[in-house]
Amino acid sequence: MTTQLAGHLLVECLIAQGVTHAFGVPGESYLAVLDGFHDHADRIRFVINRQEGGAAFMAEAQGKLTGRPGVCFVTRGPGATNASIGLHTAFQDSTPMVLFVGDVASDARDREAFQEVDYNVFFGPSTKGMAKRVERIDDARRIPEYVARAFATAMNGRPGPVVLVLPEDMLTQTVDATPLPRVEPVQAWADPGALRELRSLLLASERPLVIAGGGGWTPQSAAALQRFAENWQLPVANAFRFQDCFDNHLPQYAGDVGLGISPALARRIRESDLILAIGPRLGEATTGGYTLIEAPLPKQKLVHIHASAEELGRVYQPTLAIQSTMNAAARSLEVLSAPPGIAWGQWTQACHADYLANIDVANGGITLPGPVDMPALIHTVQKLLPADAVLTNGAGNFASWLHRFYRYHGLAKGFKTQLGPTNGAMGYGVPAGIGAAILTGRTVFTIAGDGDFLMNGQELATAVQHGAKTVIVLLNNGTYGTIRMHQEREYPARVSGSDLVNPDFCALARAYGYTAERVTHTAEFEPALQRALAAPGGALIEVMLDAEVLTTRGTLSAIRNKSR
Repeated sequence: MTTQLAGHLLVECLIAQGVTHAFGVPGESYLAVLDGFHDHADRIRFVINRQEGGAAFMAEAQGKLTGRPGVCFVTRGPGATNASIGLHTAFQDSTPMVLFVGDVASDARDREAFQEVDYNVFFGPSTKGMAKRVERIDDARRIPEYVARAFATAMNGRPGPVVLVLPEDMLTQTVDATPLPRVEPVQAWADPGALRELRSLLLASERPLVIAGGGGWTPQSAAALQRFAENWQLPVANAFRFQDCFDNHLPQYAGDVGLGISPALARRIRESDLILAIGPRLGEATTGGYTLIEAPLPKQKLVHIHASAEELGRVYQPTLAIQSTMNAAARSLEVLSAPPGIAWGQWTQACHADYLANIDVANGGITLPGPVDMPALIHTVQKLLPADAVLTNGAGNFASWLHRFYRYHGLAKGFKTQLGPTNGAMGYGVPAGIGAAILTGRTVFTIAGDGDFLMNGQELATAVQHGAKTVIVLLNNGTYGTIRMHQEREYPARVSGSDLVNPDFCALARAYGYTAERVTHTAEFEPALQRALAAPGGALIEVMLDAEVLTTRGTLSAIRNKSR
């Protein structure tokens, strides 16, 4: 057995877990780990970021894309606190992730040393929204144990983030330990009796509706869900920003349940007599502020299937609760025998017809001012992007154009196509897209707002340095659109804190090494997107929008006038 630096052993443990990329901003607190990355550069790549928030978002995207923990390295104090936004995203999105934090040396601990933070307090489970587990490795010989446990914790039950704290002096110890074998997630199978009860509830139903989402989905489980829906002719809606759980092109698809939900779908959920929630935790965005499905006791019968026992019954008291991981649940459901005749066939057809009407560009429901037709732009994106393209977004009203009018290909086709933060984190789309390009090499399309882009626009430097190509469409309306929308509803015509004075985004993108052009009319967009897709490197298209074009369902003036 060869003695080596603990920092090198840590890198070998990551390789043993199948990690090919780690994202981070370097820090003097984990130089021994950086040296380990140097030694193993042929097997694992350390992607250098420009800000820890961007690095954490890339790691979160890695977890979404691969189903295994995304990995992020940051230094103590400011580095860790910067990364907390990605950790919060991973927690609320149920994404497996491990954040490694280089820390002060052991002999300086608990003295408020330079950049010292109590990570158990800052990230600990008591925060109910940061990390599933926080641990500090004081004994270098136990690095393999801690890393394996972190990966298991991140993947098992409800997936989520884990924090491992690395004292600087521990990483420079010499150690003769070896990595533990690769950890695989545990599959929890549904109780056969519960499945029989679920079947009975379905047979007694007249207006059932499936809501699919949450973490833990794979191409195999998504394909099994599809077969279940086809066998039982069930309408399927996808939870907020999990629109690729079920193929939007299938005749059973009913739409997405989230912010800006179709009024017709919201009505269908309220009219349903049985909600089958497979995977989502049924958070505020998916339930319309706990109104579409009322908490704690829904008006509809509710079957809630989730990987975590702690999640079942936490907000809603379901008619039937089933603890099961998505692979196991979907495989159990696909063999659930359907009757020869289904009572709700017309209901399912009507749900799908509602969805098609909602995305019909010619019947968008509003007349938008200005020379840019946003539904037409998204139609062009749909036409030109390959089926396996990864689409990313941050948070803001701008994302609703993609959510409403783009038809996502399902995970069942073998690839994840949507990366979006269910916790509403601004600045997610740009770094998530760059991370996706580095990891997959597939076409990556990012939609951003002017406010959203400047949260993490610096990561274009990361893209150029690591040869990652993304296409970014930046919608510039000179305002924090979501905040302006709420202002006009609550305090009409009293604008405060939401107007923006922006830089020349095209010049900024070119300074980083992206190509860039500005679009002011609908007809200019398609050739611009064709050029961007054909370019050898990253490209930004700035679309100039009138501030009146505030949402997919109403203009700024209409919202203001309605509120007066």
